[in-house]
Amino acid sequence: MERKKYLLITFFMFMFLPILGQTDTSIYKAYISGNMTDWKKYMDSYIATTNEQKMNLINYQYGYIGYCIDQDKDNEAEKYLEKAEALLKQLEKQQYKMSMIYAYKSAFVGFKIGLSPHKAPFIGQKSTTFAKQSIAADKTNYFGYIQLGNVAFYTPAMFGGSKTDAMQHYLKALELIEKDGASLSIDWNYLNLLSTIINAYYEIKEYEKARKYCIKALKIEPQFDWVKNVLYPKILKKIAK
Repeated sequence: MERKKYLLITFFMFMFLPILGQTDTSIYKAYISGNMTDWKKYMDSYIATTNEQKMNLINYQYGYIGYCIDQDKDNEAEKYLEKAEALLKQLEKQQYKMSMIYAYKSAFVGFKIGLSPHKAPFIGQKSTTFAKQSIAADKTNYFGYIQLGNVAFYTPAMFGGSKTDAMQHYLKALELIEKDGASLSIDWNYLNLLSTIINAYYEIKEYEKARKYCIKALKIEPQFDWVKNVLYPKILKKIAK
């Protein structure tokens, strides 16, 4: 399931224990198989009444929006982006997990640019600002570092982008999530971060490093479709040349 460069789908979730197993299983399986039909079914059936559950739902909508933009389903993407931003506003009014709120704001600006690239010169800086606010609010929030990485990686160098800085942000995010260590063996967020790093190394032509992280990802989840059937094969072809 190919992604547009500036729409690397990176996910983050926190779950209440009563629904943790069900959610991990449903979303994890949909993610590793690339089955966004199942993802949407679960997302649309998810009942969010608490702040924690609303944050979870934003997470699912976030993933689905990125997929829709990648598939040129712009109307669907706009529909769910509106829903996600409405939920985010509710949480922001209550100052709930502000680091995550800023990180999602950063990502949503990226989605808006994906839907309307001509907006980049006018709203692009907001994505950077929100990502920095996310880290300022919580220096251990790996999702905020991913947003910083995305901005740095896909912004042209003449406008302040830096792939070197981007890789540092991605690797910092990896360090933080591995330090936390919570359920990494069944965490699709962790796999997605690894695939982000793989794709980034591929784009900058550091194929051996990309291969290293492919092996790591497939060791964790041998059935990870995007890495197994898309990223890894094309990386091996580059190395073989």
